Amino acid sequence: MTSPLPLVLASGQLLTADVWAPQIARFSAERAVLHATHTLDDTIAGMAARLLAEAPPRFALAAHAMGGFTAFEVMRQAPERVAKLALLSTLATADGPAQTARRQGYIQLVQNGQFDQVAEERIPMLLSPSRRDDPDLVARVRRMAADTGAETFLRQQRAIMGRIDSRPSLSAITAPTVIIWGDADGIATRAHQDDIHAAIAGSQLDILAGAGHLITLERPDEVNALLAKWLSRSEPH
Repeated sequence: MTSPLPLVLASGQLLTADVWAPQIARFSAERAVLHATHTLDDTIAGMAARLLAEAPPRFALAAHAMGGFTAFEVMRQAPERVAKLALLSTLATADGPAQTARRQGYIQLVQNGQFDQVAEERIPMLLSPSRRDDPDLVARVRRMAADTGAETFLRQQRAIMGRIDSRPSLSAITAPTVIIWGDADGIATRAHQDDIHAAIAGSQLDILAGAGHLITLERPDEVNALLAKWLSRSEPH
C-alpha cells in the first residue's frame, strides 16, 4: 500500500500557518503536511523555488491567495512534482493600476510607522460581512499580521506587485485541480475563478455562498470536505 501524498500548504500575505489550522488538524493524522515558507523572498519566483526546495519530490499543493501566485509559478517551474492542485481564494491576473495604487498605499503606511493600520484596512476585504464583527476571527487576523511583521509584509508586497499574468500558462496544468472560492470574497472575484476554471481542463469549481476571502477559517468543515474529496481523486494516467 502506498503512503498518502504529502500535502504542501501555501499561504497569502500577512497570513501564517494559522490560516490553515483547521486543515492541518484534519489532514496531518493521515499524511505529511508542510507549510511553505513565504516570508523570506521578495519575488514570486523566489517563493516558488524555495517551496520546491523544501517540499518532497512529489506532493499535493493547496494554495490560498498569494499562495496561488506561488502555485502558478511552481506549475511553470516543476509541474511534474505536483500531483494535485487546489486553488483557494486566488486569481491568475497581474495587478492592474487600482491594485498597484492600493499596495503603494500600504507601503506608505508601513514607511510612516503605521503597519498596524494595514491589517485594519484589510479586515473588511478578508472577512465576509457576517464575520467582520467576530472578535475571535478578527483577533486571529490581527495576530497573523503581527506575527508576519512589517519587513516581511514589504517583501510580500514587492513580490505581488512584480508578479506576471499567469493566465497564459494555466492551460498547461494537467494535475487534478479544484478551485474553491467564497462569493463574499473582497479580493478575488467570480470572474477570476471563471478564468482559472475555463483554462485548466477538468478542473472543478466549488463556490461557498456567503464566505469571505479567509474561507479556510470561516468555513473549515466545508473546505476540509472539498479538500478530502480532491485528495481522494485519482491522478490521470
